[in-house]
Amino acid sequence: MQRLLETLSTLPIPGHYWIAYSGGRDSHVLLHAMAGLRDRLQAPLSAVHIDHGLQPGAADWAEHCRTICRQLRLPLDVIPLELQPEKGRSLEEQARQARYRALSGVMGPGDMLLTAHHQEDQAETVLLQLLRGAGPAGLAAMPLLAEFGPGYHARPLLEQPRWLLDEYAQTNELVWVEDLSNQETGFDRNYLRREVMPLLTERWPSMGRTLARSARHCAEAQGLIDEIAGRDLQRLLGPEGDTLSLTGLMSLPAPRGRAVLRAWIRGAGFQLPDTARLDRILTEMGGAAPERNPLIHWPGVEVRRYRNQLYIMPPMKRIDPHLWLPWDGRLALELPAGLGRLRTASGKGGLSPRYWEQGRIQVRLRHRGERIQLPGRNHSHSLKNFFQQRAVPPWQRGRIPFVYIDDQLAAVADLALCRPFVVREWELGMHIQWDR
Repeated sequence: MQRLLETLSTLPIPGHYWIAYSGGRDSHVLLHAMAGLRDRLQAPLSAVHIDHGLQPGAADWAEHCRTICRQLRLPLDVIPLELQPEKGRSLEEQARQARYRALSGVMGPGDMLLTAHHQEDQAETVLLQLLRGAGPAGLAAMPLLAEFGPGYHARPLLEQPRWLLDEYAQTNELVWVEDLSNQETGFDRNYLRREVMPLLTERWPSMGRTLARSARHCAEAQGLIDEIAGRDLQRLLGPEGDTLSLTGLMSLPAPRGRAVLRAWIRGAGFQLPDTARLDRILTEMGGAAPERNPLIHWPGVEVRRYRNQLYIMPPMKRIDPHLWLPWDGRLALELPAGLGRLRTASGKGGLSPRYWEQGRIQVRLRHRGERIQLPGRNHSHSLKNFFQQRAVPPWQRGRIPFVYIDDQLAAVADLALCRPFVVREWELGMHIQWDR
């Protein structure tokens, strides 16, 4: 218990401690120890149990957790999940992600989630990452403290061996739930824990401590990589911070370029791809002809190139190219397929209120061959030329709402207004605003 208090003293003081309590032995040890320290903590303490609903006895586990928390006089939140197995996706990974989303959801700003990972858990993670071909970031395994949701995620038992938790549980006569799925060696971690780790530990008794030390070394190395990549990234980001200079990226050595790509993708909030796709970004994006618009994608992510800038985004939803929507011109118009909404505001310049109020307003998408005549111009020019001048990437051009009045193009979203619908700059008119 004293070791736990010492570890907590090295961490930020949260607004609230949340213990992830599964009902198993390890989380029960953490729960019991934290309950014993509650008078010495500088923040309130609660427990949270995630009911995955994947085991026949899940309801009994939740009731067991309620009983234990009543005995310890600790508040408990029980959160049920409704998991639908997805084809081609590991149920174990799906459950883990759903669990952490739910845990994040109960936390407030500055709160801290505590989980009961210990030294052997860390050793297993290092070996699993090694078998998956991970680099320093993966081999750094689980950190003691990380940002999580609106606050932090801490693992205060990470330096403690499993036998110490065993000893604590026996000394305090703790009662816990045994998860029978932990016996199933079809799961990689269970196979490693039950079949491989005992053999390795028999030969190398201090393996858990040694691999945990290797994880710390990898974490230090990754910290240096991240620091250098962060400096490179700031130099290569576009003016709006949402693009990455391909020219600058290609000027870096390949390992350094991959580090920048990882930092960029993580910073944009997307899942990292495998090394093969990272290499494809460097080779295909850098090697494609200027008129080409290459695309590299992986689940949930697309990376595209335009004018030597890289763009990253979620996959674009399919849209009907023949979209045709009537608009009263007063209420905001919600657009389909994630295209946002259109609304209006009054101000100097803009579209003529007479045309706007008396005409028939429609919203369509771009069709080939259309031309645009801008205010102050005596001739029209192609929309392709217009988009090129405005540096609008090709994949966005077919997703921009065009506003027509009486079947004549009046505005290209909030990018441009067209003759003859524009009032003089000192007159009041209607301005279109596109919430993308």
